[in-house]
Amino acid sequence: MSLKRKIALTISIAFSLLFGIVMSVIYLSFNDFRKEEFKERFRQRLEFTSHFISKSKNFESEAPIFFNENSDNILLNERILIFNSEKELIYSTIKDGNVAWDKSLLRELDEKKSIYTEKTVPEVYAALRTINGENYYILTSAFDTNEKSKLAYLKYLLISACVMSTLLIGFFSYYFMGRFLRPLEDLNKEISEVTAHRLTTQIPVEESGDEINVLAKSFNTMIVRLNDVFQSQKDFTASASHEIRTPITRMAFQLENLIKLGQHSPETLSSLKQIRQDVYQLSDLTNSLLLLTKFDKENIQSIYEEVRIDEVIFESFEAVEKSYPNLTMDFLISEDTSENAHLTIKGIQSLLDIVFINLFKNAAVYSDHMEVDVMITETYTSLTVDVLSQGNTIPEEERFKLFDAFMRGNNSQNISGSGLGLRIVKRILEYHGAEVVYSSPSESINKFSVVFNK
Repeated sequence: MSLKRKIALTISIAFSLLFGIVMSVIYLSFNDFRKEEFKERFRQRLEFTSHFISKSKNFESEAPIFFNENSDNILLNERILIFNSEKELIYSTIKDGNVAWDKSLLRELDEKKSIYTEKTVPEVYAALRTINGENYYILTSAFDTNEKSKLAYLKYLLISACVMSTLLIGFFSYYFMGRFLRPLEDLNKEISEVTAHRLTTQIPVEESGDEINVLAKSFNTMIVRLNDVFQSQKDFTASASHEIRTPITRMAFQLENLIKLGQHSPETLSSLKQIRQDVYQLSDLTNSLLLLTKFDKENIQSIYEEVRIDEVIFESFEAVEKSYPNLTMDFLISEDTSENAHLTIKGIQSLLDIVFINLFKNAAVYSDHMEVDVMITETYTSLTVDVLSQGNTIPEEERFKLFDAFMRGNNSQNISGSGLGLRIVKRILEYHGAEVVYSSPSESINKFSVVFNK
């Protein structure tokens, strides 16, 4: 999740919680206010009834007219029951239907004088009043329909307001966070475009004085330092490889002349050939390092070209054959290869030559029969080159680090080498979006599979 989404989501959640708490407080406060207001209306209604009884000269004849004219329209289904001191019903506003009451409530009034029950339906307010020397039990009941409907509407309104406010806050938070963080996104875009060949590119800095401005300046400073270090390393590798290549070439030429003289003992001639082999290997390694300094993953794709993999294989084998004239190759194209196969890939031929030169040299050095088998299989999605040779295989416990630098397996005992060949192979193939896998189909077969994805 992006930073602006996290900030917008956090603000929305925080606002929703805060707004929800405020809305809950408003709802509960209004509910308490509604209860108190309804109770007060009950009390006023009861006092109004008590005052009527005290002023009435003929209660039974005046009561119907009085309650009809002074009924509380706000109280839905208002009912008033009046009892005398003997707890006998002397008046009821219920005209039709049976009149029922809770006798225990009347007895309770003798002790409490006033009772309000809000949990019953309808709600009841009852009181014992002494009027003109007589005790009267007055029971008033009603539904608070008007206020409850207002409460329900308020709840709906608050929930709707909370949802709408949360959505609006989320939208505006995301929008404004996007605007505030746009310089950071631009900075990220500039950083992502920096490569080993673009370390001199500086990120535009606006004098805003904010944290992003400070970050951009720090990044530019770091880029300058990295460029100095990287350029120094690259110049050293190129210069060293170039300087080393000249004496190596001279040594190889002199060794060739010494060997051609033929005036040496068998031991001396064997030593000279071994030295020559080591010099050629060092020359190949130097050339590989010098070539690799010119490329990296970011700029290599811009100079890709169509390369026929079979031509690469034959050219690489001819280069190795000069050092190992007894090496033979059996070249095959698999039956699984599609009919429309072109045996071409996108890449750099000079680098791919290094890949197969190293694989063929390994086959020549570690093979028991100086023979290498090459099998090409091309499908609609990939092109695979299998390089097989017979010889001692690599133990399972060493295979996972086979392509590490300076790694040499148990099968390389008493065989000269730098341990960098397969590491260079893996690096070049990574540049081409390909991979190399080692396997051993049988006890004496070494198999390297180079897989190019289309």
